[in-house]
Amino acid sequence: MTYSETIASSLKVKPSQVEATIKLLDEGNTVPFIARYRKEMTGTLDDEQVRIIADDVTRLRAIDERRAAILKSIDEQGKLTAELKLSIDDAETMTALEDLYAPYKPKRRTRAMVAREKGLQGLADLILDQTNTDRAIEDVVSESYLNEQVTSIEEALQGARDIVAETINDNANVRQGTREKALKFARISAEKVEEVIDEKQVYESYYSFEGRVDRLQPHQILAINRGEKEGVLKVKVVVDERDWRTSIYDEYQEDLYSPFSDQLTLSILDAAERLLLPAIERDVRRELSEKADGHAINVFATNLRALLSLPPLAGQTVLGIDPGIRTGCKVAVVDPTGKLLDTGTIYPHQPRNDWEGSLATLEEMVNRHHVTLITIGNGTASRETEKLVADLTRGTPSVKYLIVNEAGASVYSASPIARQEFPNLDVSIRGAVSIARRAQDPLAELVKIDPKSIGVGLYQHDVDQAALSHSLDGVVESVVNSVGVDINTASAALLTHVAGVGPKLATSIVTYRDSNGAFKSRDELHKVSGLGPKAFEQSAGFLRIREGNNPLDSSAIHPESYSVAEAVLNRAGLSVSASLDERKTALDSLSASTSIETLAKELGCGVPTLRDILEQLVRPGRDPRTDAPTPILRTDVLRMEDLMSGMTLMGTVRNVVDFGAFVDIGVKQDGLLHKTQIPFGTVLKVGDIINVEILRIETERGRISLGWVKE
Repeated sequence: MTYSETIASSLKVKPSQVEATIKLLDEGNTVPFIARYRKEMTGTLDDEQVRIIADDVTRLRAIDERRAAILKSIDEQGKLTAELKLSIDDAETMTALEDLYAPYKPKRRTRAMVAREKGLQGLADLILDQTNTDRAIEDVVSESYLNEQVTSIEEALQGARDIVAETINDNANVRQGTREKALKFARISAEKVEEVIDEKQVYESYYSFEGRVDRLQPHQILAINRGEKEGVLKVKVVVDERDWRTSIYDEYQEDLYSPFSDQLTLSILDAAERLLLPAIERDVRRELSEKADGHAINVFATNLRALLSLPPLAGQTVLGIDPGIRTGCKVAVVDPTGKLLDTGTIYPHQPRNDWEGSLATLEEMVNRHHVTLITIGNGTASRETEKLVADLTRGTPSVKYLIVNEAGASVYSASPIARQEFPNLDVSIRGAVSIARRAQDPLAELVKIDPKSIGVGLYQHDVDQAALSHSLDGVVESVVNSVGVDINTASAALLTHVAGVGPKLATSIVTYRDSNGAFKSRDELHKVSGLGPKAFEQSAGFLRIREGNNPLDSSAIHPESYSVAEAVLNRAGLSVSASLDERKTALDSLSASTSIETLAKELGCGVPTLRDILEQLVRPGRDPRTDAPTPILRTDVLRMEDLMSGMTLMGTVRNVVDFGAFVDIGVKQDGLLHKTQIPFGTVLKVGDIINVEILRIETERGRISLGWVKE
């Protein structure tokens, strides 16, 4: 099958859609641009589908490149038969290709190589063929295979068995058959390494563990892998003898009438124990790890998408607190645009315990800057600091507070981006600025941080880091372009993720803006150094210009479609400068009198593009994040002692993992809503606001078990 047919089959779309998408990708178009502005060509494939096609075609091309290299290598050895070439051409996976290449792949010096150099290949062939002869095996060996290098019958037989064992191990059918059975029926076992101390007993569940590989959960695989890496666990894969023997006997069988029967039996056992099973164990562990990695990466990506998609709290003057104990709590105040107004440090906790002084400092800053929201990082001393803020806000209804995820704030503080933004600000204070801004616009602030440092994943440091980065970068790109970026206020960090821009052009855009003032139109982008026609095509529709020369520049309508948008407005009797209310009334009337199919045909554009244009004319530059629930703003704090079983509370989902979701209910410890408590078919995401019931409280262990409350 062609690439298009193969990918279309897995995606359940038409090959023509995939073929058009691949062509667009090969022409240098970005995933967001294709998904948004080439819907007629792709048959309205969405962002996720286009991204899957991009990844799959890269993978398939890599397989074909490897296929070509393997064919060339075997051909140069003079061993490429028509049958072997057909098998290699038919191989659909990298593993299948490597199995076929195994007998021809250059190896380090092996026992079989040494035996061949001593002239024992012929004897090995007799064993493999199970040659039937009336002569004693000793006579055959003595007559033909003893020489200066091989001085005894046993040495000759051992060398021949080494060749046979390697031949069995290199047989593609043997490896494939054994691997398939191992992936279904093999068992993975783990036990504690006695001399190693697991102080926190993190891996206690795996001190004496065994499970079938096809029944292991991703989090179990990741935990076992980490335990092994840390030297706490010893892990092995056990393949039943009947499974590997069946695969070998399908290709090689002893002939009881052959004097070489016993030699084949010994060779089979040696091949299995010394070569085949260790290789299969590595294959099984690799495949399990890849599946677990893929699952963990998907969990991280899903959580990251939800976190980046949290709605901004516009219009708030925010006081951010980065909690600390010995070194104090760092404080920063930012205005509604994110501009830094004030900084400070308070010491409400040990060793100073300056509670009243800290309250006075915060109250003075709140009053002087007219603060409306206080954000508190959720790290060390977070809940203790929350009590301080609750004391402050309890009598000030106009000021609310919010606990925000501070993951990555310290990474941002020491980053080049932070140094560029605040060159004269102490590193510790920069973290407080980030915590303050995260409430105002989570997306704009979090894009400044390596996505891997935003702690919403599962075992993120253990999975394939290249695959993780690729997936998370895709999520950031997807969300940024879905929301759109105000080119006159965006940081270079945010602009970097706009389709077709990247770090270098982002810096050029900011430099131009700083030198020439705010952009007045999208056309002005052509004046930015290095921003050519292709970059303009890819990026223009995702860049917004508020109150510019052309009202359409504030929408997601691409400049290439401005003529269509203007024609629509003309048909409705409006100009581009018409108010939104006027547009809505006139366009509703137009839609009622003319079908969208007829209008699209008259205007010479596709129906999907026209639908997008009509939506943007009524709701220009709509931010999809506004559809999400706003965060819970609090004025008081709960203690563990305040909780009782059966109590119903409203909480915010902080993290979603395999076994459930962690929910912030306003106390020191997030509660766990176990997956068994989540209704079937319900999909939770970071930032969701839900009602929960307290099921069980373990004060000493700091654990809260939650139940689902039907709304």
